[in-house]
Amino acid sequence: MSSEDLTISVDSLGKKYYIYAKPADRLKQMIFPRVGGLLGKHGLAYYEEFWALRNVSFNVKRGETVGIIGRNGSGKSTLLQMICGTLHPSEGSIKNHGRIAALLELGAGFNPEFTGEENVYLSGLLYGIPEAELRKRFNSILAFADIGDFIRQPVKTYSSGMYVRLAFAIAAHVDADTLVIDEALSVGDVRFTQKCMRFMRDFQKRGTLLFVSHDTTAVTNLCDRAIWLDQGRMIVDGPTRNVVEQYLAEQHAADRSITGESVAVRSGAQASGSKGISTRTSFKRPTLDVPVDVVDARMPILQDGGTRNRVEVFEFDPDATGSEFGAGAAKITDVRLLDFRGEASRLLTGGEVVTLAIEASSSQLLEAPIFGFYIKDRLGQRLFGDNTYLTYREQPMSAVAGECLRAMFKFRMPILPAGDYSVDVALATGSQDDHTQQHWIHDALTFKASDSTMRHGLVGVPMHSIEIQRAGA
Repeated sequence: MSSEDLTISVDSLGKKYYIYAKPADRLKQMIFPRVGGLLGKHGLAYYEEFWALRNVSFNVKRGETVGIIGRNGSGKSTLLQMICGTLHPSEGSIKNHGRIAALLELGAGFNPEFTGEENVYLSGLLYGIPEAELRKRFNSILAFADIGDFIRQPVKTYSSGMYVRLAFAIAAHVDADTLVIDEALSVGDVRFTQKCMRFMRDFQKRGTLLFVSHDTTAVTNLCDRAIWLDQGRMIVDGPTRNVVEQYLAEQHAADRSITGESVAVRSGAQASGSKGISTRTSFKRPTLDVPVDVVDARMPILQDGGTRNRVEVFEFDPDATGSEFGAGAAKITDVRLLDFRGEASRLLTGGEVVTLAIEASSSQLLEAPIFGFYIKDRLGQRLFGDNTYLTYREQPMSAVAGECLRAMFKFRMPILPAGDYSVDVALATGSQDDHTQQHWIHDALTFKASDSTMRHGLVGVPMHSIEIQRAGA
């Protein structure tokens, strides 16, 4: 790959800090090692080394959008600060090509005593924009920030949301080649957040974006690939969906380990030992209480026109699913999508009533089991899902070792844009807020939608009726 194709190149990057137990140790470190060196005593140190980042290497191609995820303290912000040049690495190198605009920690680069207007010019000049050009862009920056007369007030009087509004508005007018966002959208209101998301999507068409967020849904939505950092080291760099799923599984395992529970994480079904297990039983058909709105009123027209929203379902194969994890007290053994007659069907229709059936076998006593699912699109975005907790909250079920349980979720299949979809299924124990995943399978079931009438959005809702009326008639 030529350097012209890269905007950022990071090689063996590391950042080291010296941690002193007490202030006096700093003075000792300045004096005693030098004196000891004169006396032939080397190696005196009154600090501990802390590596915030160590041995991190990756390249970002021009036009790529890369997400960086990880727990607090994993080194995400340190990495971005070094990329932006506000921190110098202790080892390794960074090469940047083109202008970088950054939204790092809240208010970074602002003088709190200056007004918002003065900080616009200060930040713009630091980005290398001439003052005359800043004057031309000022009204547009002010309109984007939408903070009104506060632009003439010192920024030390701003709320966190107003800080972000002004900072993002400036960054949006820099004409940068690379935009770096570090959790900046977590404090904005919904309208401004949507404005920022629209800007970032437009920026993706012409520039490179580095996006750090704890919101893994936003990372999945925006990013082509993701980098997972943990304790200053890079764990994995790969397709966003795979990295996010692995990260979430590991975080659940880490959270449950605090309570003494062990959750195993498996990269694929072949490693799970599920091959050869056959505990499927026949599914009981759901009661045929077909709702009155089972059919979209337009379906006869749509079907005649050959644009029926066909949904082709692929059979559950325990040896061909995505990654999985769980504590192992139960195992999901079968997943099926049933049509409104209760029959497993390879071909469904967007808009009809379907039942998602999940069957599991327990290997030990299960107290208060909770079944759940998510429907995801090709990028891994969660479109919708539900679980059984609220239904059985007042009278929780239980299962003894060797018993099989079956959960049935009956819902209307939405109208789906043409494309590939998958179903994550899970069985947990506990409560909605505090639970242990016994078995979670990513992409347990897959299906493909075709001939969709949808042109925009993620899912479509079947219409009871559509009409135009004359007002006042």
